[in-house]
Amino acid sequence: MTSRKATIGVLGGMGPEATILFMQKMLDAVPANDDCDHVPLIVHNNTQVPSRIRALIEDGGEDPGPVLAAMAKDLEGAGADALAMPCNTAHHYAPVIAEAVSIPFLDMVRLASGKALEQTAPGARIGVLGSPALQATRVFEGPFAQVGLTPIYGNDADARLDIIRSVKKRGVTPDAIGALQVSADRLVERGADVLMVCCTEFSLIADRLRNKAMLFDTLQVLVDACVAFSTGDSQSSEAARGSSAASVPPKSDHLGKENLPC
Repeated sequence: MTSRKATIGVLGGMGPEATILFMQKMLDAVPANDDCDHVPLIVHNNTQVPSRIRALIEDGGEDPGPVLAAMAKDLEGAGADALAMPCNTAHHYAPVIAEAVSIPFLDMVRLASGKALEQTAPGARIGVLGSPALQATRVFEGPFAQVGLTPIYGNDADARLDIIRSVKKRGVTPDAIGALQVSADRLVERGADVLMVCCTEFSLIADRLRNKAMLFDTLQVLVDACVAFSTGDSQSSEAARGSSAASVPPKSDHLGKENLPC
């Protein structure tokens, strides 16, 4: 019989396509023989969360914090054992979310800082390929300082905002891919040792970039942490990464109790 897996509550809708990408990555991360092998998710795909960009860098926007706190409470009430939020910029409000509930909040920013250290060493320079709001709010500065890393940012804030808005409006287009490639290349020119994709709109494009060898995606880091939390297996995410139908263990010819359908 399959052991119980912890349920992850997802604060989604920022944006909705990025939330779907997160869910697909969660499916891909688990070698499964049946439905019950996957991680249970409760997804609050709230497209009405006030604009993080408007509130943080354009002044005068409605505060998303109370809405995110209410979503967190709803997910806890619905039975979530932990929370995850596939939106880097919204992690400015992580303390508000964590304070609203009694269950763990899997903080993508802190998890990504640990991953960046794994990829490099103290003293490394991490190119932050994300929303300009991350620089304005210094979301990564504290966690990076704790592990001896330095974030570096591009000087093309308007271009990156245009990419985010384009992806939200039109999906992934050749123009969006080309523009993000330029941003990535500029970070390398500025001395980035590693590139960190930390915008879930950019996550939709990340696998099209030429810089793959030196790049990691915070969304994948969050997926790995969710799988590990749900299964109680710290090795589960790495073992399952890149899995496909071909890597799923073959079913026994004789169905034992452990192979019964869910």
